[in-house]
Amino acid sequence: YRAQSQRFPNYGRGRGLSSQQWWVDVVKQTFRLSGVHEDEVLTLMAENLYRDFCSAHNWEVLPGAGETLSWCCQRGFRMGVVSNFDNRLENILSQCNLRHHFEFVVTSEDVGFAKPDRRIFEKALRLGGVPPEQAAHVGDDYTRDYKAARAVGMHGFLLRAAGQGEEPEMPPEHVLPTLSHLLALIEK
Repeated sequence: YRAQSQRFPNYGRGRGLSSQQWWVDVVKQTFRLSGVHEDEVLTLMAENLYRDFCSAHNWEVLPGAGETLSWCCQRGFRMGVVSNFDNRLENILSQCNLRHHFEFVVTSEDVGFAKPDRRIFEKALRLGGVPPEQAAHVGDDYTRDYKAARAVGMHGFLLRAAGQGEEPEMPPEHVLPTLSHLLALIEK
């Protein structure tokens, strides 16, 4: 994955690859490195995996996600998704019954740069029509989500279950043990 990301950033965008070709190459190369060289079998398996990860049954919706997102929508928050994922994300969110909560979805494949690059956040801010100081980003990666959003001037929250590790320079009130904890912070 890392080698493919370095050779063909953002799922091959700008290099003539589709995200499906990109992922098929990752799967095939992974199995080749493990000693499997039957190209027809590898292609079939890789294409099936790509399709399987387009459906909801391979993804887990965090507990409380639907309720938290509904609560935010009811209070008039404009919400979007900013993700280092490919163009399948909108369909996955729809299948998980989450897409309707969001006004927009920004993926690294679509915009050509990935978090922590500030441009993906700036694109989301433009789509949301808000200045950074009026926006908050919730993510699960300290560098790509929390620090990157804060560097753009946004509020940042890190979704991190107890015992997952601590970041020393991070205020404890910026850590969310569950997504539902966001509601209490917003109400303050």
